[in-house]
Amino acid sequence: MRRVIIGIGGVTNGGKTTLTRRLIAALPNCCVVHQDDFFKPPDQIEVGEDGFKQWDVITSIDMEAMVNTVTAWVENPVKFARSHGIAGSHPYEQQEDDEIQILILEGFLLYNHKPLAEMCSRRYYLTIPYEECKLRRSGRNYRVPDPPGLFDGHVWPMYLKHRQEMEDQGVAFVSIDGLLSKDDIFNQVYTDVCNKILNIS
Repeated sequence: MRRVIIGIGGVTNGGKTTLTRRLIAALPNCCVVHQDDFFKPPDQIEVGEDGFKQWDVITSIDMEAMVNTVTAWVENPVKFARSHGIAGSHPYEQQEDDEIQILILEGFLLYNHKPLAEMCSRRYYLTIPYEECKLRRSGRNYRVPDPPGLFDGHVWPMYLKHRQEMEDQGVAFVSIDGLLSKDDIFNQVYTDVCNKILNIS
């Protein structure tokens, strides 16, 4: 049984979740782990020097729990999918030993945590410009609403900081233009996955 982990990272509101949903529907034996599911409780999120709760930093996420979850998938993808109720593209019945199992990791700070980044067979990174990102963010309804000034005072500066850190660490990734149409983004990534990963014996 071959195991493939695909990372879908990038800027907030860059199209990660939309792309992930389409990949899950198109790829065989595929399930997903969302980084957002590992946010710590609000009372554990510190207030930074910028005056905002630090939601957009790696310490706001329980990365140990996320890595443990991914490790559990690696050890037994079929059992993991069943026990976690994670929907695959079709039922996990009568799997052949040579079949491929795919896990998609989706999140905004996947590649700033070295153990998690190294687990990925392929890393994709969606980017959009400041103006578009701010426009999309303002149209979203979050469980914890954005306080005034959060985007310019915390979200965007942290994105730039973490992207620079990722690049300084030499993390290899495929950059995806988030301004492309949803179809173009999906086709680019899906074709790359098929050519670079799924066709390798």
